Amino acid sequence: MSDHTSTVLPQGAGYGVVVGIGFFFSGLMMCLTFVQKRYTAFSPSNAEEFTSASRSVKPGLIASGIVSAWTWAATLLQSSAVAYRYGISGPYWYAAGATVQVLLFAQLAAKLKLNAPNAHTFLEIIDVRFGKVGHGVFLFFGLATNILVSSMLTLGGSATVTDLTGMNTIAACFLIPIGVSFYVVVGGMRATLLCD
Repeated sequence: MSDHTSTVLPQGAGYGVVVGIGFFFSGLMMCLTFVQKRYTAFSPSNAEEFTSASRSVKPGLIASGIVSAWTWAATLLQSSAVAYRYGISGPYWYAAGATVQVLLFAQLAAKLKLNAPNAHTFLEIIDVRFGKVGHGVFLFFGLATNILVSSMLTLGGSATVTDLTGMNTIAACFLIPIGVSFYVVVGGMRATLLCD
């Protein structure tokens, strides 16, 4: 029995897509960050601009950021599975159930903006409301969640590239985040939202 499996694209295409497209978008976002810094009042070297995009992001860009963050490997796989099982109504009901959390968070965010207008993160609010112990607990769970979700996204992307091209999964896991990390370090939150 052969260990060789057939793939849709050659292995070189996988490396070309991961490295080439990753660095293309990274370069594009760094150029946009340079243009923004030179011709607008927003400079990513300012801490407020880097961490929260100077609180000047319009609702359309926020909505597209939410949708792109929402559309990750597990969501796509699950919505496809319910479409296969229940027909065209499956993905609709899957998405309808998931919109509840976005609607509730919108109300919560509006209330938090009224009560804590200068807060940048939910951890700042937790620290003021519940003290250092509560802050530490939420910090731990927030970091654990970020590590878990980042790992799932990276592994889902690398598994897709591996299945299509035969690229090494471990190499893909290390190469996919490199392009993203370049433009995030240079451009901050605004570059992240624009690239979404």
